[in-house]
Amino acid sequence: MSSNAALVALELAGIFVFAVSGALTAIQKGFDAVGIVVLAEVTALGGGVLRDLVIGETPPGAFRQVWYLLVPLAAACVAFFFHPVVERLTFGVLLFDAAGLGLFCVTGTLKALDHGLGAVQAAVLGVTTGVGGGLLRDIIARQTPALVRPETDLYSIPAMVGAAFVAVAYRAHLPMTVAAPAAAVFVFAFRVVAMVRHWRAPQAWVRRREAR
Repeated sequence: MSSNAALVALELAGIFVFAVSGALTAIQKGFDAVGIVVLAEVTALGGGVLRDLVIGETPPGAFRQVWYLLVPLAAACVAFFFHPVVERLTFGVLLFDAAGLGLFCVTGTLKALDHGLGAVQAAVLGVTTGVGGGLLRDIIARQTPALVRPETDLYSIPAMVGAAFVAVAYRAHLPMTVAAPAAAVFVFAFRVVAMVRHWRAPQAWVRRREAR
């Protein structure tokens, strides 16, 4: 298998897992079959579509390759019929989600850099690629996005670090065949450790009034 084919395979695997998380959210919210499919598609493809629209690549890649639409549909069907089993594999799904986060923030950053964006802008767009779908999922499901909930284990911060590393490595002309996979693995490991140890972003300090 060529490196390009391997990258596409990993991207489709990440899309499948993100779609499963979207479908499960829809099921928990009591959505019908159409709603389940819609939320699966949005969760899996939302970040990539936002990235492509920002860099002016139209139509977005998700609408040029049919597999990018069929894979989330398959994930929605799996969740629809087997959601009691899938829900018991929550941590396993989160592991794949972490892998997808690492892959998408890296590939999103690289794609932005290839389109001439600056390092900071490319890193921001890489993070958007990784977390955008989940953000749209929660908005459609009418719940506070997990991205900003204080009880959520670190999610965007690992993506930010990985995307920044890729942008710096790209500008330093380091070999991307080494730097990009290393960044994706780092994001994955960072996210997994954060889940296991329940690392969370700090909240603003609020001074409590002394009880009278």
